[in-house]
Amino acid sequence: MTVLPVFLTGALAVQISAELGFDPAGLGLVVALYFGVSALTSLPVGWLVERFGSRATSRVAVLGVAVAMVVLAAGARSYGALVAILLCSAWCNVMGQLSANLALARSIPAHRLGLSFGIKQAAIPLATLLSGAAVPSVALTVGWRWAYVLAAGLALTTLFVAPRGIATPPRVRADPGERATAALSVIAVASGLAAATATALGIFLVASAVDRGVGPGTAGLVLTMGSVVGLSCRLLHGWFADRRDGGHIAVVAASLGLGAGGMALLAVPGAPALVVGTVLAFGLGWAWPGLLQFAVVRLNPSAPAAATSIVQMGVYAGGFIGPIGFGFLATHAGFSTAWLTCAGTILVAATGMVIGRRMLVVHGRSRRSASAQPSLQR
Repeated sequence: MTVLPVFLTGALAVQISAELGFDPAGLGLVVALYFGVSALTSLPVGWLVERFGSRATSRVAVLGVAVAMVVLAAGARSYGALVAILLCSAWCNVMGQLSANLALARSIPAHRLGLSFGIKQAAIPLATLLSGAAVPSVALTVGWRWAYVLAAGLALTTLFVAPRGIATPPRVRADPGERATAALSVIAVASGLAAATATALGIFLVASAVDRGVGPGTAGLVLTMGSVVGLSCRLLHGWFADRRDGGHIAVVAASLGLGAGGMALLAVPGAPALVVGTVLAFGLGWAWPGLLQFAVVRLNPSAPAAATSIVQMGVYAGGFIGPIGFGFLATHAGFSTAWLTCAGTILVAATGMVIGRRMLVVHGRSRRSASAQPSLQR
C-alpha cells in the first residue's frame, strides 16, 4: 500500500495527462522526484523506525498514504498539484519499507529469510498489479480519481494485518573488516542501473503500449499480467535461495541478462512481442531485489543494515535517474529507442553484478587467509 501511489499514477497516466496536460517527460519527472525525496528521507525515517519500532511506524505509514491518496483524488487539479501531493507521500513508502525490514530482521529464522525477503519485495509487483487492474475496472468506468479513493480504502484495511509487536534480539557487534565496501559499491551501481530500467517498466508500460496502438484497457491488463509474473518470480527466487548454499548474486546477474531480452522485445511492434516482453521483463528483469537484499544480509551478518544501506543508495539513485531518462527519450526519440536503451542498460547492470560478486569472493578469501595466519603462528 505504501508504494502504491507512484505506480497507480503511472498506470493512470493516460487518463490523468488528458485532464492535467503533461507528456511522458512530465510523468518521468514526477516519479524521479518521488524517489529523490525517498532517498533524502531515508536516514531520518530510518531513525524513527528504529526508535519507535515496526508496530507504530507501519501503521503511521499506512495512514499517511491513505490520506495522500484521498488528497490526490480531491486536490490534484493541475500538474503542479499532482507533483506536490505525490512528493508529500514519498516518506510513507520509505517508512513502510523500513518497518517491514525491521520486522523481518527481528522475527524471521535464518532458514526462512530468503522466502521472507521474496514475499516482502513482492509488494512492488503487487502494487503494479493493482494499478494495472484499476485502469479498465475503475479509470475507464467511473474515472481515475475514484481509483485513488478506492485505493485509500484498501490501504486502511491493511491496518488489521500490520505487525503487532516484534521482540528485539540481542545486538550483534559489527566487524568493520567484514564489510566489503568496494565490492558493495560496485553492486550498488549495478543495482542502480537495474532499478532505473525496472522503475521505467512499471511506470511507462501502459503509456508505451497505448502509444503503439493497444487499447488502454488491454494495456492495463498486460501490466496486471506482468505484475503477477513478477510477484511469482520474486517468491520463487526467495524459496530457492533458502535451498542454496550460495551463488545468489550470480543468479541475480543471470536474471538481469535474460531480462534484457524482454526489454528489447517491448520495442517491437505487435501484441505478441508486448506480451512476451512483459513476461520476461517482469519475471527476470525485475524479480531480483529481494534476492539481492537477502544475499547482502547473508554475506554481512554482523552489519546487515550498513551493508544493505550501501546497495539501497544505488536503488534509490536508479529510481531517480531512470524515469527522467526514459521520459526524455520517449518524448524526443520514441518509446522504441527508450526500451532498447533500457535493454542495454540492464546488460551493463548484469556485468556489474558479476564484477561485484568476484570482488566479494576475493575479499572473503583474503579475510579467511588473514584470520588463519594468527592461528598458524600460535
